[in-house]
Amino acid sequence: MNPVVVGLDVAKGEIQVQVFLDKSKPVGKSFSIKHTREELHHCIGFLKEIEEMTGQKSVLL
Repeated sequence: MNPVVVGLDVAKGEIQVQVFLDKSKPVGKSFSIKHTREELHHCIGFLKEIEEMTGQKSVLL
């Protein structure tokens, strides 16, 4: 099974995030988070949910 891949596009003021379960299987739509502690914690929580759902650690790119 392929690892869960998380694409991060870091820009000034925000990060664009897209999660893939496979090369052609994105998990929902991409979303952006601001560079704040609260939004970063929210993103980490989302990634933990994906890891629990799939049983795999995420690979961040």
